[in-house]
Amino acid sequence: MIKKAAIILFAAFLLWAGSAPAVAEMRLSSPAFKDGAEIPAIHARSTGNVSIPLQWTGAPAETKSFAISIVDHHPIARNWAHWIVINIPPDVTSLPEGASGKSMPLGSVETGNSFGNTGYGGPQPPAGTGAHRYVVTVYALRDSTLALKPDATLSDFLAAIKGKVLGEASITGLFGK
Repeated sequence: MIKKAAIILFAAFLLWAGSAPAVAEMRLSSPAFKDGAEIPAIHARSTGNVSIPLQWTGAPAETKSFAISIVDHHPIARNWAHWIVINIPPDVTSLPEGASGKSMPLGSVETGNSFGNTGYGGPQPPAGTGAHRYVVTVYALRDSTLALKPDATLSDFLAAIKGKVLGEASITGLFGK
């Protein structure tokens, strides 16, 4: 009797486990460079300053908006924000090369960067500091809008998304002089 009950419970578990929805893992990529590779010079601040093209997949179904950050965590840079974008509509899954300031999705907002400008500010590491690691992250958010001032800092951005992130994905690009 116990053996029969155990078999029934095991079969019920298999049915339940097989019917559970698969959780998609968010992925981020760029046609401009592979994760861990060098960012092309056209995207650097001094040689084009063209914003990086991005593509993402696997966002949770409950996503109401996306946000993007590009941050240089090098000890010299001290978490230098190169790009912060908020309020990207949930049906958007990519940004084309050069979108910053020109062809951003309707409703999205580019905030200030650590250079003191609005929008994208490409890599510009100080000479002699080696290759810096630029971490590009897309966040799937449970809120459709974030309210940030135009001069919001990276800390302001991180505080605004705290507790609202449903999923995220990152890639890292290298750039040095």
